[in-house]
Amino acid sequence: MSRYGRERNAKRKTWALLFVIVSLFCIVFFAARGRFQAPVMGRAATLMLAPFQGAISWVGSQVNYVVTSVWDIATVHQQNKMLRSEVEQLRVQNVEAKEFASENQRLRALLGYKQQATQFDLVAARVIARESATWSSMITINRGTSDGIAADMAVVTERGLVGRVSEAGPTSSKVQLILDPRSSVGTLVQRAESRVTGIVEGDPANPTMPDMVNIPKTSDVVEGDVIVTSGFGGVYPKGIVVGIVSAIRNDPGGLLKIAALEPAVDFQKLEDVMVITASREAPPEPLKPPVQTPGTETDPEKEAAEMQAAAQAADEATASAAADVTNAGGASQ
Repeated sequence: MSRYGRERNAKRKTWALLFVIVSLFCIVFFAARGRFQAPVMGRAATLMLAPFQGAISWVGSQVNYVVTSVWDIATVHQQNKMLRSEVEQLRVQNVEAKEFASENQRLRALLGYKQQATQFDLVAARVIARESATWSSMITINRGTSDGIAADMAVVTERGLVGRVSEAGPTSSKVQLILDPRSSVGTLVQRAESRVTGIVEGDPANPTMPDMVNIPKTSDVVEGDVIVTSGFGGVYPKGIVVGIVSAIRNDPGGLLKIAALEPAVDFQKLEDVMVITASREAPPEPLKPPVQTPGTETDPEKEAAEMQAAAQAADEATASAAADVTNAGGASQ
């Protein structure tokens, strides 16, 4: 065959191969798009495209898995951060709610006492400072002369006696507690069968429990007796609970007895108090000698003089304690 013939034959083969490739491509393309419904062609196209579709599907699923995982991790981290912030806020709110509930309970108790003690004009105050030492027990409240507070006003809670105002400033005042050894409170046994009088003062050896002193050795005072203010002296109104007798011992001299008291007020938890700015209570009646029992008669004048002397001693002790506190305050300034 000549050279020309061979070239023509090669061109024909090239065009034929190109036609077959284009035809096959068109068949596969249109079969994939649904143009041809020939089963044989469809199956052929599916077989040819299956490896590529599987690879593309696997790559897509892996990419989707990675993207989804990263998104989930970021979302969980953000949610965890938000939940932690909410937990902290709820914790703070819970603490504040408990504090408000506790304060509300204390103020409700004071309000109830104010509604019951109609014979007193009361001013509520909050303890803002404390001073504790072996010789002194003082607190500072957030009320002063601008609120009608003055020195020697009694300070109480709904449970009982706290002390007296020893120094009043414009916006705050110092209160001397009954635990202070320099304090002196005229008291008596509340029990009707007894009514024994005495003086309550702080005990340096036991700062948490004051003593009721000047109790006659033969007096009827027993453990569990409730001790209240007697009203003598003019500082503390009559009938305010001071404490309960927890123990009785003899005075070192042997002529008197001393009663250790458990205070009615828990001074370790003292937060809110009330100051008695005025009292409409009638002053206590003068002391009278006890009724004479046949066979045990005593000199009525002597008994009255002794009881009056005890009351006078309580007044003098109260005045002396007030002067000592005032002098101590002036010296410290």
